[in-house]
Amino acid sequence: MTEENALLGGRHSTLCVEEAEDIVKELRSVLAKAGIKLPSLRIDPATLAREAPCPLVELGGCSLDTAAKLLAALR
Repeated sequence: MTEENALLGGRHSTLCVEEAEDIVKELRSVLAKAGIKLPSLRIDPATLAREAPCPLVELGGCSLDTAAKLLAALR
């Protein structure tokens, strides 16, 4: 990998992580407005551990009541 590609890859990774953080924050806010809280909502830390992180959003587990509220909101 050339130095230029390494720099661009690093910037791309930074943008991906920033975007993931923004999405998690906004998703948490929108869900809260619908009365839904996903306690495990976060960026998957394992996907941040790579040399060039490309994060995944972990929605995690929730109670049946929360799942029903989420289903109703999506309908």
